[in-house]
Amino acid sequence: MQSQRVIYPPVTVHSRLKQKLTVGESKVLKLFDQQLPPEWEIYVQPHLNGLRPDFVLLNPNSGIAVFEIKDWNLNAMRYFIKNDQWGDAALWAEKDGKAFCIQKDNPITKINQYKREIFDLYCPRLQKGNGWAAITAGVIFPFSSAEDVTRLFGPFISGDNYPQYRPISGAQEVATANIRSVFPEGGRRNSIVMSQDRAEDLRGWLVEPDFASTQRTPLELDQKQRDLAETRTKTGYRRIKGPAGSGKSLVLAARAASLANEGKSVLVATYNITLWHYLRDLIVRGLDAPGRIRNIQFANFHHWCKRTCYEVGWEKRYDAIWKPLAHAQSDKEHDEILESILVSTLPLLANEAVQHPDANRYDAILVDEGQDYLPLWWNVLRESCRDDGERVLVADATQDVYGTAKSWTDESLKGLETGFRGGNWVELKTSYRLPPRALKMARHFAETLLPEDTVDLPEPEQASLDWYPCHLRWVQCGRNRADQVCFNEIESLMRLTGTEGLANADITVLTSDMQSGSEIVACLEQRNIRAVNTFGADSRRQKMGFYMGDARIKATTMHSFKGWESRLLVIYVTEATDAKSLALVYTGLTRLKRSQKGSWLTVVSSAPQLVPFGKQFDEYVEV
Repeated sequence: MQSQRVIYPPVTVHSRLKQKLTVGESKVLKLFDQQLPPEWEIYVQPHLNGLRPDFVLLNPNSGIAVFEIKDWNLNAMRYFIKNDQWGDAALWAEKDGKAFCIQKDNPITKINQYKREIFDLYCPRLQKGNGWAAITAGVIFPFSSAEDVTRLFGPFISGDNYPQYRPISGAQEVATANIRSVFPEGGRRNSIVMSQDRAEDLRGWLVEPDFASTQRTPLELDQKQRDLAETRTKTGYRRIKGPAGSGKSLVLAARAASLANEGKSVLVATYNITLWHYLRDLIVRGLDAPGRIRNIQFANFHHWCKRTCYEVGWEKRYDAIWKPLAHAQSDKEHDEILESILVSTLPLLANEAVQHPDANRYDAILVDEGQDYLPLWWNVLRESCRDDGERVLVADATQDVYGTAKSWTDESLKGLETGFRGGNWVELKTSYRLPPRALKMARHFAETLLPEDTVDLPEPEQASLDWYPCHLRWVQCGRNRADQVCFNEIESLMRLTGTEGLANADITVLTSDMQSGSEIVACLEQRNIRAVNTFGADSRRQKMGFYMGDARIKATTMHSFKGWESRLLVIYVTEATDAKSLALVYTGLTRLKRSQKGSWLTVVSSAPQLVPFGKQFDEYVEV
């Protein structure tokens, strides 16, 4: 095999793979290696956040491909298509007079899911539209004819107008090394939609994380945090609450790593997709070997619902629940239908799917930012855990930006089975994130402006000295000039970078809403200042491309930055009129990360209700 090509894992370790290569997979690997240009990287059985494609091919100059290999001999038994009870086509087989459903192993369904998730989640910088064509999703049957394969899977590939992006090949193509039939796009030398950066987005998921210097640093936990990270309750259920910066996510990450080190399968569930990168970086620091990351899958709740439906072959049932949106007569009706789908219709469909024998089961379910979940969602998730498994939920009711935290009070949970016993929250109190002066301001904000029944105040470390200087600045301005004011404050912070370990990439801009964020990013771009942001038309995909290691200034909403932290922070507040908007401001205030070299927080506010609070900052100006 060609030595200059990237093959991961290396061929020398293939005999030690947990799942050995089949005869057909070995033939295909040889075909790819001998016939493809050396720029194509070959990833064998990669862990793609819980998905297990047989091969992923990556060429930074020209494209991506994902392949499923099936060693089936279609003449060895009868394969056929049969509609299920909802009228959807499903793959079946019959042997010795006994018929059984094998839809879970349907390679067409699998490659469709792989392509969709690669585009939507793992290559967020691929452009919509023509970026879709950068990904080939193919099926190879090394021991059956392509004609038989196409005939069998006809109902699943009908209407495909671009067969070159979904090639189906068989024994003859493999035996004759006909790479042009197996992978028509493999000869492409360049593509306007591919780049090194876009390839790196995917590579970060395909390659098991290395133990770089920061990742070799062990997670630092106090004794209580360590006890929670290294133990489980008798029932397997545990819920942890604590204020911002008290280490809830740290405990969850350490627990996930501990379970993964034991070989357990773990689902780490969040509400915001942007939190995946942060948690993944923490978890890697607790793993005893890079390969352990394969035991962990990351998902936000609604993405997990979708994947669960697809896993059991319910792609059409999933798609059907969204159809009423197309018939909405007004924006209001559209929003009401969407809310109904997200709150109950989709979770209830996923709850059905979880009961399916083909549904995935986990040894542990760990939920971060649990105050953003509804009890129904939690109950659906916990059904996917094995009976003797572990279920952990961590929450901070003070950051109730969606108005869901009250669903988790003991009073609200009366009569609702969630697996938890009344009153058994484990509490973390001490904040290790905030500089002491910023912590004092955050406490004052919560005490005076947030509902008393949801407030969980952060406490300083006992007998600690203030080794963490911080600079607190408040700028009150009108809405019509806020983008320019925010730019000025960002520019001011840029003058600090280059010293004290600070860089422009450390500057983070948080806004209350998408529109104001877009305006600020546009203002930056007019001055040729680049920012990685989540404010575009396809914000979901942009969130997957948002991570603190990016070399650009960061810009996102306060919703999406929950759980994260930064030393250089500019927050723009548009309103502070109700409990949710005030909780959002509190969330922003508590994102400041302490450092002995200093931290800087600037709040730009157009909310007149916050003027009395703003005047308590070290600097207060009106412009």
